[in-house]
Amino acid sequence: MSQEANIAAQQKFGDAVNSGQLDLLDDLVAEDAVDNDPAPGQGPGPAGYKAFFGEMIAAFPDLHIKVERLVANDTDVAFAYTLTGTHQGSLMGHAASGKAVSVRGMQISRFENGKLVERWGSSDQKGMLEQLGLAP
Repeated sequence: MSQEANIAAQQKFGDAVNSGQLDLLDDLVAEDAVDNDPAPGQGPGPAGYKAFFGEMIAAFPDLHIKVERLVANDTDVAFAYTLTGTHQGSLMGHAASGKAVSVRGMQISRFENGKLVERWGSSDQKGMLEQLGLAP
């Protein structure tokens, strides 16, 4: 696939998450996709991403991911992002706090035939927990 096609697929993934239309991930993630840095309890393939982002949207109904910087080639898309939201639902067993969070992260996604097949990533989970008052 071309660099442009990979960027378009990554943008569609972000749009699906930002809009809450997680069923669109079925067409964007390969069934055997490998996540090298999965969230705790995250399963494989599109179902794993849908479950993870479903939980995040339930905890942060106004969840929004903004891409700050993106670079790509014919197989990979790498980007830095900021995730924002307001804690209005249960998160990891913690009741809603009403607090806003802003968390930075980076990700590298590898694509084949327009679908995500492998992912590496890191986000400031400790920073999010600190902002919510759940970590020292």
